[in-house]
Amino acid sequence: MDISLSGFLQSLANPAMLTTVVLTLGVIFVNGWTDAPNAIATTVTTRGMAAKPAIIMSAVFNFLGVLIMTQINASVAETISNMVDFGGDAHASMIALAAALFSIVVYSVGASIFGIPTSESHSLIAGLTGAAIAIQGSFKGINWNEWIKVLYGMVLSLVLGFALGWIICKCVILICQSMDRRKTNRFFSGAQIAGAAAMSFMHGAQDGQKFIGVLLLGMAFVNGQSSATSMLIPVWLMMLCSITMGVGTSVGGEKIIKSVGMDMVKLEPFQGFSSDLAGAISILISTLYGIPISTTHAKTSSIMGVGAVKRLSSINLNVVKDMVLTWIFTFPGCGLIAYLMAKLFLLVF
Repeated sequence: MDISLSGFLQSLANPAMLTTVVLTLGVIFVNGWTDAPNAIATTVTTRGMAAKPAIIMSAVFNFLGVLIMTQINASVAETISNMVDFGGDAHASMIALAAALFSIVVYSVGASIFGIPTSESHSLIAGLTGAAIAIQGSFKGINWNEWIKVLYGMVLSLVLGFALGWIICKCVILICQSMDRRKTNRFFSGAQIAGAAAMSFMHGAQDGQKFIGVLLLGMAFVNGQSSATSMLIPVWLMMLCSITMGVGTSVGGEKIIKSVGMDMVKLEPFQGFSSDLAGAISILISTLYGIPISTTHAKTSSIMGVGAVKRLSSINLNVVKDMVLTWIFTFPGCGLIAYLMAKLFLLVF
């Protein structure tokens, strides 16, 4: 399979490939814009950093996360590439892939109109699944050995994030309970910055790989192959995805920072550090095992775990409701739209 930059540029002459690339880069940009600010929400709302320098820092570390982690461990990209089977017709597969990505846009717009919370990660997985079922005409288009990792990710993003948040925060309290509060506050105000950088790095590592997997699929189909057999991801592709995500992050996201960092649980510096560290660790574990998860859910569940140390009533249960609604609506909703779009695209093109 030709995965050189020149081969990629030549493949853009294929309208379906061009559509796939434009939509994929668009989703990466939106992911950097809407999801990445979650990584720095706590450090901004606890006044560890001002919003604008925090956003710039997050953009840089998202970029590094995609670039560095993909070279070390590309198992998430491999999972995304292998979780569905579009069949042996490369041309039809390319059309179905474009339909899957277009369905993400349609679903996201519709969900925003009705106020339904969304996850780009879950939408991507649902879109690929629905399109694979459409082109294969049955569930044999799903590779269950890989798709089961999505279910693991749903559990891990909630349970592991919450548990680590609770454990780390509890340990911090026990270690620092006899120390001068002013000194510990100064320390954790600085430590939060490192925690936010780690969260941004892991966000790029996890979410960036998902879309690299999609682009690899597209390049395989253009080259007449039914699957992405080569997982030697070229540096130029990592750069393309990481720069796009970094630019998306730099656009802003102050409203998201407020909703995640302030509306859910009122945090002190040591709590912000604890939640960032817990979220980064849970995403790292998932990434190393090739498990695609919602980075937003990992971060929000770690914040809830930190809040639970003080008292369970301090948690805003509306956030939990939003996470559950995302699970309930995104997979069937976006999957159905992708199924219908793939059928339509295959008839038209």
